[in-house]
Order: sequence, then C-alpha cells, then structure tokens
Amino acid sequence: MTDNELAFLRDDPEMADLFIAEAIDHLGTIEAALLALDDRPGDTTLLNDIFRPFHTIKGNAGALGVTSVQEVAHGVENLLDLARSGCHAMTATDVDVVLRAVDVLTSMIRDVGARLKGQPPADLGPAAQSLIDAVERCIAGGVEPVTIAEAAIPEPSRPADAQVEAAAATRRADENASIKVDTRKLDSLVDAVGELIIVQSLIQEDPTLATRLEGRLAGNLGQLKRITADLQRNAMALRMVPIRQAFQKVARIVRDLSRKADKSVELVLSGEDTELDRKVVEEITDPLMHMVRNSVDHGIETPDVRASAGKRPQARVTLSAYHQGGHIVIEIADDGKGLDTDRIKAKAIERGLIAPGATPSADEINMMIFEAGFSTAEKVTEISGRGVGMDVVRRNIDALRGRIEIVSERGKGTTFRIKLPLTLAVLDGLLVGVGKERFVMPTTAVRESLRPLPAQVHMVQGEPRLVQVRDSLLPLVSLGEMFRLPHEQDPCQATVIVIEDAGTRIGLVVDALLGKQEVVIKSLGDSFSAVRGVAGGAILGDGRIGLILDAHGIVALGRGERRAAA
Repeated sequence: MTDNELAFLRDDPEMADLFIAEAIDHLGTIEAALLALDDRPGDTTLLNDIFRPFHTIKGNAGALGVTSVQEVAHGVENLLDLARSGCHAMTATDVDVVLRAVDVLTSMIRDVGARLKGQPPADLGPAAQSLIDAVERCIAGGVEPVTIAEAAIPEPSRPADAQVEAAAATRRADENASIKVDTRKLDSLVDAVGELIIVQSLIQEDPTLATRLEGRLAGNLGQLKRITADLQRNAMALRMVPIRQAFQKVARIVRDLSRKADKSVELVLSGEDTELDRKVVEEITDPLMHMVRNSVDHGIETPDVRASAGKRPQARVTLSAYHQGGHIVIEIADDGKGLDTDRIKAKAIERGLIAPGATPSADEINMMIFEAGFSTAEKVTEISGRGVGMDVVRRNIDALRGRIEIVSERGKGTTFRIKLPLTLAVLDGLLVGVGKERFVMPTTAVRESLRPLPAQVHMVQGEPRLVQVRDSLLPLVSLGEMFRLPHEQDPCQATVIVIEDAGTRIGLVVDALLGKQEVVIKSLGDSFSAVRGVAGGAILGDGRIGLILDAHGIVALGRGERRAAA
C-alpha cells in the first residue's frame, strides 16, 4: 500500500474513520456467513450475503483511492459472483480461501487506520498477492485441490502469515476502539439520564430537606448534582455528529442544479465540523437542500445577466455553520439578485396575507415566502416554482425549536439564517407563572422583559392591547387569557416578555418571571399534538408539570389567528 493511496483519506479524517468502521463491520458479517456456508455450500442466499459486502468494500475502496484493498476485494468478488450464478461450486477449500481473505483484508484495513495516525506501515503486499494467486487458482479449478496454507500463505517459512498476525496484533493494541450502537439504545440512555436529572432536582429541592442541607448531606447532594451534570453532558455528546454529511448532500445538489440550469455556481463551505444532535442533522438536511435549490433556481442569475449587472459570471453560494451562545447558526447565502420585496408584498396583498393599507416592515414582507403555497415565480420549473416547500421548511425548523431570519438586498443577494438548539433533549427556558400554573418559554425566542408603565400601555375598545417598547408598538397578549387561566388583569402589575418569531414581536403578559431553568423535554403524546402554542412538557424542580411554549404558535395566536388553545 503506497502513501498516494491514502492521500484522499488524509484530507478527510471523518471519511477515513467511516470507511474503516464500515469495512470492519462488513468483514465481520462475511465471516459469520462463511461459517454458515460450510454447512450449506449451495445456499444462494448465503452466497449473496457474502458477495454484497465484498462488493461494497471494493466500491468504497475504489472511490477513496485505496487500490490495494480494492484489488483484493475484487478478486474474491469474482469468485463469489461465479458461485452465486451457478458457474462454480464452492468447495471447502474455496471457503477457506475466502476466510483467509477476510483475515488479510482486516489487517489491510487496520493498517490504513494506523498509517493515517502516523504509525509505520506493515508489509502486507506478499500476503495480499499470495491470496490473489490462490483465488485465481480456485476460479481456474486447479489441477489438484489446494490447502489453505498453499492458497493463502507461502510455505514453509510463512513469513507473510507472521507479518499479517504481527501487524494485526499491533493495530489492535494501538487503535482506538469503536463500536456501532443502535441509535435507539443511545436515545434510551439519554432518556434515562433525563429522568435521573429530574429525580436529582426533586431531591435537591425537596422542602423536607431544606432545613437539613448542611454538613455531609449538603456535600453529598452537591456531588450528586455534579456527577449527574457530567453524565448528562457525556450522554448528549454521544448523539452529536458533524453537520458535514448534510453539507455534502447540498454540495451534490448545487453541482447538479447549476449544470441543469446552465449557471456557473461556486459553493463555499465552512464549519462542516460543527456538531449537532444526530436528529437535528437528519431533520435539517431536507430544508437545507430545498433552500439551496431555491437559491440556485430563483436567486442566482444566468452568466450573461450577471455580466450585464457588473457581477462576475460565476455566482457564489455559501453554506456555513458556527456556534453562537448555546446554539448553532446555519447560513445559506448567495450573491444573486436578492428578494423582490415589492413583488412579494403585492402577491401577499392579493392573497389576503397583508391587509390593504398595512405597512409591514421589509423583513416581515420577506417572511411571507414561508406561507403555504406562496410563490412569485413567473413559470413553474422542474426545480421549483409551485409554492410548495418553503412552508414545509418553516415547519421543519419550528419542529426543531429553531427560528429562521432573512437578510436580503436587491441586486446583492440573500442570506437565510437558521438558529438551532444543540440538542432536542434539553431546553434552556425562561420559567414564568400564570396563576398557579408554570410555563417554560425557550430563551431563543425571548428578547427582553419589562414591567410597563401606564403610559406605555395603549387601550383598544377599553382593553389593554398594545405596549410601547422604545420606538416600537407591539401587540399585547395575555398568556392567561390565551389559556383561559385566572391571571393578573393589569399589565402594569404583571410582567411583559417580548418574544420574537420570524421578525414579528409581541408582548406576552405573565403574572411572574420565575427565572431561567434548563429542563428535560417530554412529549405530551398525540392527544396534545394539535394544541396551538404548546411544544411539550417538563417536570420542574418542585415536581410540578410545566408546559413548554411554542414561540411560533404563541406569536401567531397573538397576531389574531386565535383558535382554542386548550
């Protein structure tokens, strides 16, 4: 194996780890099937079960430039292909040779990992060539049967065999152990840790212990809290994966669509190593692909139009991810023509989304593109234009407890900015009280809180409906009224929380602001899935249940889309 074979994998360590882990897993599957084939040598199903992973290993190795592994796997694949097509009867000797191929390939794959970590290479060339020769003799039918020693390793000294075993032993001792784990087991572990955190919090805040928290008991409870916090962080880390896999799919979309639309597009990626919860990465992939598809189809101009506008003929789409506070921000930016705000406004008025005479801001107008069925495209293309998709993008991002913003300048380009939580299992929230009930508002939606003065509150038909916050006049919405709970009627005696969703802000009136709290999210089940403004539930430190509020639903209700919330 030459250094040139490993050039691609050196540039992409994550891809190298994935290739090695998958290959070792496939080889284990092959070995188990080969042992079963000993008892059922003519079983076509088993032969197919052995052929497929060899084919996968060969294909992956070829794609990544590891030609030595590709050649060995290809030789064995030829033998297996003849066997499964009925042109060659597998004998015990054939099975022995294929088993030996498993050993040699395992050593070669482990050697790849070791060399990428800077360890000296193992000389596995003689063993690989001997195996290839043995496979060719099996395919040819041989004048006489060959033993496994003859097929795989030269006799009498068997130096290559010793080399393989020594190399394998060294690699096993040096490499970092890794295993594949069913994601359901990881999710179950995270859920169990969440329950542990809840119980620890209940014990910590138990009123019967409040007067006894001193000395050794206080120390032990403090240590318990630290251990559970560490356990929670480690459990969450198990579900974190780089966003690279989502970005790679987007790169393929840009390549294909730019050619189909006859546009020259350069894709710039940054922050591919940024890690998110596995489920977040899975769920955000489709929205990213759809938004990039729209950027290439609608946002990017053709080369001649760009040239006439003084732009370089090749457009640029930038996809980036970075940390901001306790969240992840993903940006999709293009240097295209930007959004036509006037056209969007006219279409929104035509559809009744904006009342005639209303003066929404440019940001609020641009957010209209996320309304169901909304489209300003003059023609429908096979890529986009039917007004289907951006509303789904918005719903998917809402389901991830994220929010999206648009920054667009006519003739300069558009940037979509998505802010997402690191994980879906735990939420940083603002704990508020209404009457005897407790609610949790995600901190990502909270802009500020205040106790308004009477001069800041404006009445409409005798009811407090607007609040002045500096230069803005915001709708005033009572959370108690929304959920039909006993509540403080006078906003000036309550607390107003300014929350924002998609550029729209409202003042949410609550009785009390109880502080910030990290909570473990619990699903409320299908029975509550249609409740507007509620995203889930949480068990609070005092053992009570608190509803987690959905900022998008609350803002929508506050804007007048009032349905029964309970």
